[in-house]
Amino acid sequence: MNWDRIEGNWKQVRGKVQQQWGKLTDDDLTRIEGRRVELVGKIQERYGIAKDEAEKQVDSWVRNM
Repeated sequence: MNWDRIEGNWKQVRGKVQQQWGKLTDDDLTRIEGRRVELVGKIQERYGIAKDEAEKQVDSWVRNM
């Protein structure tokens, strides 16, 4: 699955995002609205990890979708 499809189907995908990154709140997911950069930033913030690591996690998750 590519990011355009994830962004277009955000309402359906957001549950899977929350399963993967449980520290993200419903408000976080609403604000992200399918934007990859926003997702990476929130993962960084909630988990206290570097941007590179957050991007690797998102890339891996997308590949496995």
